[in-house]
Amino acid sequence: MFSEKGKIFLFILLFTGFSKLLFAQNSVIEEELLRNNIQVLRSYFIENNNWHVVKKEVGTDVDALLHFIEDESLDQIIKNLNDTMRVNGNYVMRLPENVEDSLSVPGFVPYADQQMEVQIIESEYRASVKPEDITVPPAIIREAENEVRQVPEGEGMRLFADSVYTFPEELYIPEVIPDSILNSPDMFNELVRRDSLRRDYIEEKRVFYNDSVKADYISRIVSVYRAEKYNENLQYRIKRYKDEVKLNNYYVLKNYNDEVVAQVNDSIKAVLNVLMTYADHIDTTRLSLINLYGEKEDILLQNGAERYSRIWLKNEQNDSLAVMVKNTDKRTVQMLIDDGVTFSRFKEKQTKDFDFESLKPNYNKFKSVGKSYELETPWNIGGDGSIGLTQTYLDNWKKGGKSSLATLMVLKGFANYSRKDGKVKWENSGEFRNGWIRPGGDESELQKNDDKFEITSRYGLSAFKKWYYSAELNFNTQIFRGYKYPKADNPDVLSAFMAPATTYLKIGLDYKPNKNLSLFLSPLTMKNVYVRDTALVDQTSFSIDEGRKAFWEPGLNADLSYKRQITDDISYETKYKMFINYKDPFKKFDLNWENNFKMQLNSYIDMRLMFHFIYDDDVKFPIYDADGNKSGEEAKLQIKEFFTIGFTYKINKKVMRTHRIR
Repeated sequence: MFSEKGKIFLFILLFTGFSKLLFAQNSVIEEELLRNNIQVLRSYFIENNNWHVVKKEVGTDVDALLHFIEDESLDQIIKNLNDTMRVNGNYVMRLPENVEDSLSVPGFVPYADQQMEVQIIESEYRASVKPEDITVPPAIIREAENEVRQVPEGEGMRLFADSVYTFPEELYIPEVIPDSILNSPDMFNELVRRDSLRRDYIEEKRVFYNDSVKADYISRIVSVYRAEKYNENLQYRIKRYKDEVKLNNYYVLKNYNDEVVAQVNDSIKAVLNVLMTYADHIDTTRLSLINLYGEKEDILLQNGAERYSRIWLKNEQNDSLAVMVKNTDKRTVQMLIDDGVTFSRFKEKQTKDFDFESLKPNYNKFKSVGKSYELETPWNIGGDGSIGLTQTYLDNWKKGGKSSLATLMVLKGFANYSRKDGKVKWENSGEFRNGWIRPGGDESELQKNDDKFEITSRYGLSAFKKWYYSAELNFNTQIFRGYKYPKADNPDVLSAFMAPATTYLKIGLDYKPNKNLSLFLSPLTMKNVYVRDTALVDQTSFSIDEGRKAFWEPGLNADLSYKRQITDDISYETKYKMFINYKDPFKKFDLNWENNFKMQLNSYIDMRLMFHFIYDDDVKFPIYDADGNKSGEEAKLQIKEFFTIGFTYKINKKVMRTHRIR
């Protein structure tokens, strides 16, 4: 009757309803119950990025409610939340594409099933439709007839001169006619007859040759047209199926997501009622009463608690009147005059004003003004960024070539902590690299040639000499979608943001003899490969099983980083990473090796050369046989090289803290 999520939300509703009833009977809520209700709101409003607040004001009010102890008043917050409840508005929302368990939603078609259906479509199409069944428009044939080159009438002898055809022996005529033939009437008449038959034979062969050439050319044109139309019709059927699946998946996830969102908002509404009741119950208001002489008395107002305070009212003649103040709830006070107080009227007397302030000693003296100074902290932050642009334009260029445009942007940053005694080090770094190219010619489309987003954080405690006990978290992915170009012929997405995303968790020893060299050996390493959207990207190409989004594998990791300043303007940096899988250590391993050369031309222009090698056993490439058919998959060495000249800007500074001398 109910799904698993529906049972969970029904339990939350019953649980929060019971807790609200408990508030009505008892003035104090148990601490564990309060913590659970607060966690429900935090999970949907603050911690989970897949859930979005419908109205910004509601999110602000819920956040203020969760931290109401630090706020001065809850009245307006509770009023706003009650108004939202009355109009039956939603508190949070989530987009259908952010559904985390999409593979388990009934009716959702995963990527693997789509590929199987595409293969079925191709097989059925090839079985039911033949290229020769496709009708060729008459205009195509007429155009082919006009384009074919033929031998004009009267020039048929060219075919015999080019040895396309040869004369039979009975039609042979010597190039030089002997006098004996010319002087013999019979032999001359035979020569004339043979010449006439020869002309007829030449014309017959010319007509036959033209018909053969025309038929062959038209046949080739028709075959090409039918092959193109055959493939075009097949691709149209595949695209129509993928569009239908995309639309189906959207509505399946939308309907499922709408139900979940409604259940979540009902739960939030119940939890808010509980927390608002509790917040209003324990909230306090501080009221200050000040008499004519500036004497102040603070009164704490709270529901369910009676407190009494006394304040002396004064007039200009310093007459006093005691007043008792009693709070009835957090918004109301009751004021009473003390028992036994009587009033009597005095006649007005002449008074003389006297300035009592003149009797106070003079403290108006200058004091020393503290001076500030800067104190160096253990933090060092910095980074550098560069933008390179390469452009080529060709028009009527005899030597050949194509116009092109290429860009490359590299952003690097770090924030490193090093304690003064060198016993603790915390290194944090991030890198974003993105490049695009637009080649010329018929394939003039924007293509991605570099895309990387990586974050690394390593924490180390001194072990012995130059070695540190260290733990590292490394995360890397790409930002934009990747295709096998040209995109028009290969529309399937090969990679996208968080598809895949690789995470390493490492624990081991880090050898740091100086600031330019680091060797990190981590025998305890966990590698995670995750594909966020398996309907868009085929996760099996990254060794993830069908029906799953991620996998973990343990192994040994080794990281080597080295920097060297060759000259004042030339530097070299290399990063080598190797991961060996414990499950199959002699066959499965990963390698990632970057080499960067940098030459600083002036303060803002530099030249960079990069060689990048990657071998990942989990990333497979298709293998094709001699006939072009896919026969399997295997891992291959990936190589990338960049050479750019562009604008650069560098930051490297110590974090300073200002102190004042007392």
